[in-house]
Amino acid sequence: MKKRYLLLVLIILSLISLFIGVSDISVMDIFHLTDKQWQILVVSRIPRLISIIVSGASLSIAGLIMQSLSRNKFVSPTTAGTMDFARLGILVAMIVFAGAGSLSKMFVAFVFALAGTFLFMKILERIKFKDAIFIPLVGLMLGNIVSSIATFFAYQNDLIQNISSWLIGDFSIILKGNYELIFISVPLLFIAYLYANKFTIAGMGEDFSKGLGLNYRQVVNLGLIIVALITSSVVLTVGVIPFLGLIIPNVVSIYRGDHLKNSLAPTAILGAIFVLFCDILGRVIIYPYEIPINLTVGVIGSAIFIYLLLRRQAQ
Repeated sequence: MKKRYLLLVLIILSLISLFIGVSDISVMDIFHLTDKQWQILVVSRIPRLISIIVSGASLSIAGLIMQSLSRNKFVSPTTAGTMDFARLGILVAMIVFAGAGSLSKMFVAFVFALAGTFLFMKILERIKFKDAIFIPLVGLMLGNIVSSIATFFAYQNDLIQNISSWLIGDFSIILKGNYELIFISVPLLFIAYLYANKFTIAGMGEDFSKGLGLNYRQVVNLGLIIVALITSSVVLTVGVIPFLGLIIPNVVSIYRGDHLKNSLAPTAILGAIFVLFCDILGRVIIYPYEIPINLTVGVIGSAIFIYLLLRRQAQ
């Protein structure tokens, strides 16, 4: 899995994405675009492409960090309840701070996502039966409980349509001026790269990490903060994208191993490629209509997830 080949695929898919849509813009028009075509690119197509690449890369890295710290290949923001807590945080912000802006909503979502992730990790520490499949099931149950609470309060406050919109990941709503919050994820990816070796050591256990002089709790807390920030920014901007942080790190680890620094860049690029491919598929399969990204990612991702389960049982 050469990075240069992955980058080439990413570039090709990015160009295809820019010129797929109802508006009549072709590759041949790139050097003599009309004002209307240029406006479509700047206002819609380019922001959409950027949000796809950033969300795909950042959610994949968030899943990789969680799997490393929890020492479980089936833990991700989806299976640990992080996304469900972020949605609950957005709902609380809408109820308590009715006129809150995007940054305020994201801060509340971040606090809830971080608290939920810490809660999952504490539950993980107390579980004696640490089966690879049992642990994410606990996270899914925790997430479903939180999701039910969010749905109840949404009904109580006539916000069920608003909260449902964050259940469905959808890039069709991305326009210039309403997606820039996702850029918060970009510096977090660089921080993750700088601490990659420490995350790898922390994933070997608290006793082993302390034996090497690593401040285990500090590194774990930093990793969970990165995961919570990435999740809250993506959920608030795009919505929930399932399976992404689960399957991409697993696929990369098959070829690159478990050392986080070696697999960080391929995981980010492959995550962006996967979301971009699913988005293009969703835009052409019933053209000129569009299938939401969470449906295409969910279908393809669930098939890959089943394969990973069967592959693990066969080993």
